[in-house]
Amino acid sequence: MTDPDSASPAKPAAVRAMAPKCVRCGKPVEPRHRPFCSQRCADIDLGMWATGGYRIATDDQALGDDDGEETGPATKT
Repeated sequence: MTDPDSASPAKPAAVRAMAPKCVRCGKPVEPRHRPFCSQRCADIDLGMWATGGYRIATDDQALGDDDGEETGPATKT
């Protein structure tokens, strides 16, 4: 008796459809850079985090602004 999965011509297409995609560009994921396809996509994503590109807009004040103290440079009066 043969394994039905090994003889199925539809299996490669099904495997491709379920293969993970790069979260940045949608290309197939490379295991070395998972969940990205390349170091380039990983670096672009890291840059977005570093510059605040993934920030969630809220109506709350920024941390440290609610204490009533001035946070800028000290000025002489």
